[in-house]
Amino acid sequence: MDPRFDEFLHVPARLSIVALLAPAAWVDFGFLRDTIGTSDSALSKHVSALAEAGYVTVRKDQQSRARRTSVQLTPQGRHAFQQHAAALEHIVAAAHAAHGATEAGRPS
Repeated sequence: MDPRFDEFLHVPARLSIVALLAPAAWVDFGFLRDTIGTSDSALSKHVSALAEAGYVTVRKDQQSRARRTSVQLTPQGRHAFQQHAAALEHIVAAAHAAHGATEAGRPS
């Protein structure tokens, strides 16, 4: 297995979260929830796990009576995501190369 592959990050919900955070500065919790299509409690558990791993920072603001939660990828989280994405790209490239070699060996 590629050493850049991050099994912790590969959980689909966590991978979706960091992928959504990668191009942004701060992302609203509600946007993450709605885009991923999960519940508040499930998203909260994944964000907490990512925060404990040092991959995200969580900010809670009080605006009027509403409480807003925003999430940001840390430099460590950004690096982990980039490494994991590179590992996935390597896996896909190897599969394509193997498929091409198999196709090349078949008679026309």
